[in-house]
Amino acid sequence: MQRIYENDAYGAEARKDCFWELPKGNWPELEGDRHVEYAIIGGGFTGLSAALHLVEAGAEALVLEAQSPGWGASGRNGGFCCLGGAMLGARAMRRRYGAAETEAFQDAERAAVRLVADLLERHGIDAQTHSNGEVELAHRPAMLTEMATEVRVLGAKGIAASLLSREDLEQNGMAGPHFHGGLHIKEGFALNPARYVGGLAEVAQKAGAEICADSPVMGITPENGGYILSLPKGRVIARHLILATNGYSSEDVPEWLRARYLPLQSNIIVTRPLSMAERVAQGWSTDLMAYDSRRLLHYFRLLPDGRFLFGMRGGVRADGPARGRMKMAIRRDFERLFPAWASVETPYFWSGLICVARKRVPYVGVIEGWKNAWAGLAYHGNGVAMGSYAGALLADLALGKGSPGKIFSAPLRRFPLGAGRRALVAPAFTFYGLLDGRWL
Repeated sequence: MQRIYENDAYGAEARKDCFWELPKGNWPELEGDRHVEYAIIGGGFTGLSAALHLVEAGAEALVLEAQSPGWGASGRNGGFCCLGGAMLGARAMRRRYGAAETEAFQDAERAAVRLVADLLERHGIDAQTHSNGEVELAHRPAMLTEMATEVRVLGAKGIAASLLSREDLEQNGMAGPHFHGGLHIKEGFALNPARYVGGLAEVAQKAGAEICADSPVMGITPENGGYILSLPKGRVIARHLILATNGYSSEDVPEWLRARYLPLQSNIIVTRPLSMAERVAQGWSTDLMAYDSRRLLHYFRLLPDGRFLFGMRGGVRADGPARGRMKMAIRRDFERLFPAWASVETPYFWSGLICVARKRVPYVGVIEGWKNAWAGLAYHGNGVAMGSYAGALLADLALGKGSPGKIFSAPLRRFPLGAGRRALVAPAFTFYGLLDGRWL
């Protein structure tokens, strides 16, 4: 397997101090030869959703996970089930794909949130949900003008939203010295991602999907109209193939994927439980999930047990020293945004890989040149809802139920520099940092 980050990014160190506890299930390692109708590589939101939807339609599905279900980004993210999935703005999306396709994609964003809510309710998965939508906090006063426009745009689409002044933030338990107002989008909710992905794995397994852990796919060979998947202790011979590895993909599994995706690091700390007096001192008591308006954004929320989760993008390397520097950087920004908590301990710190596409929208479509093979990836840090939705779309594609639309299926372009494309990350972070400007 060929990957573009240091080995630590894909090993136990990156999630050693993760707050979310991964599920423990009966997921054997694949041994020997197996023949299956649908083989799914990747046991996160996308792969498990695809498996569930396939078996519910009466198909045979086998999930092959290199570690254990949810071990990658699905079991270590911030737990924001919200609108999103693309880095491409609506205006640019309309110019590139047209108004009708843009509207269809925006409808898909809402459908993705509803899909997760339906899965949780229908299958009785207790994922500790909370939050009436999300709040974008203006890191500059000028951002409020754009947010006022967004309220009108969202309203025209039937999405409830409201503009919040700085005084509104203070009155509603969202105070901070660097927050000048905000936009409350009343769509989506927060959850415990490990509980959700664990519940999804259990439900898929009970419905008839086979899930194998500790079963990394080392190579894929097309043969006789199907595929032979090579694993450390066996092979899988499949008629159909679904690739759902997202930011934890490999350059050569399959070769088509080479340079078509870019993993970026996202990092999270979690505090000890905060007392009510500490929450009052900071002025933050809301359970709404929130993020600031920076391009290199911070995202945060108060958890049901009183702990505070705080995340941010960043990190060009993934080795031990780089992880130490990132831990100091996220702690510095946490104290700057929430100064009353400067002495509050943060015993949990971990990192994970999100996935970006050059076209800046998700991909759900064919693996070019291969018959009966599809891939779903690149949710740009919003994979709870969109990754789950992509899995359902992949199942539909595999069952011959139609196309997910022009935006999802637009060809994945390769990044410049190939295997060296990670060199693009540092100058991009510098550029976006300059656009974000100094702290105000």
